[in-house]
Amino acid sequence: MTENAYARAGVDIEAADRAVDLMKEWVEKARRPEMLGGLGGFAGLFDASALLAYKRPLLATSTDGVGTKVAVAQMVDKHDTIGFDLVGMVVDDLVVCGAEPLFMTDYIATGKVVPERIAAIVKGIAEACVEAGCALVGGETAEHPGLLAPDEYDVAGATTGVVEADALLGPGRVRPGDVVLAMAASGLHSNGYSLARHVFFTQADWGVERHVDDFGRTLGEELLEPTRIYTKPALRLARELPAGATRAMAHITGGGLANNLARVMPAELKATLDRGTWTPGPVFDVVRRLGEVSQPDLEATLNCGVGMVAIVAPESVDAALALLADAEVPSWVVGEIAVDPTQQGSVELVGQHPGW
Repeated sequence: MTENAYARAGVDIEAADRAVDLMKEWVEKARRPEMLGGLGGFAGLFDASALLAYKRPLLATSTDGVGTKVAVAQMVDKHDTIGFDLVGMVVDDLVVCGAEPLFMTDYIATGKVVPERIAAIVKGIAEACVEAGCALVGGETAEHPGLLAPDEYDVAGATTGVVEADALLGPGRVRPGDVVLAMAASGLHSNGYSLARHVFFTQADWGVERHVDDFGRTLGEELLEPTRIYTKPALRLARELPAGATRAMAHITGGGLANNLARVMPAELKATLDRGTWTPGPVFDVVRRLGEVSQPDLEATLNCGVGMVAIVAPESVDAALALLADAEVPSWVVGEIAVDPTQQGSVELVGQHPGW
């Protein structure tokens, strides 16, 4: 094989090296004291000796991607926020059981390595890791000419965390009379973009540069609003309320509010949630009206303004709301837990959103 054969096949090793050089600054910011070494090794290293302080440490792991939101980032040619969506998807799936995310790795596949674009993606990932309190210990960038177009890419990531066994949150802690708290979403987050893209780009034939009065900004800016990361506030709920007061949490992603909350409901109990307690952001109403999407379809696909929920003991509601307010996460009482005579662990949405 001649020296430039790989380049003739479409893979630019020198560009990949330049991308690594550009991203080093951002990866360095996303460190924890337990992280060993830097970029360039075959594996990321994390000192696990801190786990010796746990009585019975449980390791938790989560992996995910961003979905078709990356297509919007490519349309707008803005790549430094998609990392928040990636990190949010994995760390907040993990934190719902009370686990603290320790470290994360990422994977970027692209048709052509453009160093500045790869560095922008990693910048967002690193900044989001800082916000979540986890280390970015490594990753991989793969060039796939012929499989992806030169300007196309996809991202994925995985995270590992730890929780003390007797602090594990979940369905077994939930009791009748418990209260469901909602935490506001920043927007669509990273789910339901196949529906949103179909409504905006196919049905309505709008472009990302279109200014939308309901949003107060362009369509592209609205669709690229980064996913809110709930990790640190959620950990505070788990750790700072009285022991056992935080029962369970649910990350509201694909499938919507009811389906995700049902995942942490014991069969003998049900949650009743009141739509009248909040008004979803304008983007949800515009998707509903512009696409003539039924409310059941909307609620089964999008988060409809709630990105995370926590089930807490009734006597700790005020303290939980005060904690979330201190963390600058808008939150409110959205419902309550009662006995479910059907034994299905159901979640029911009642009432209607103001203005809908």
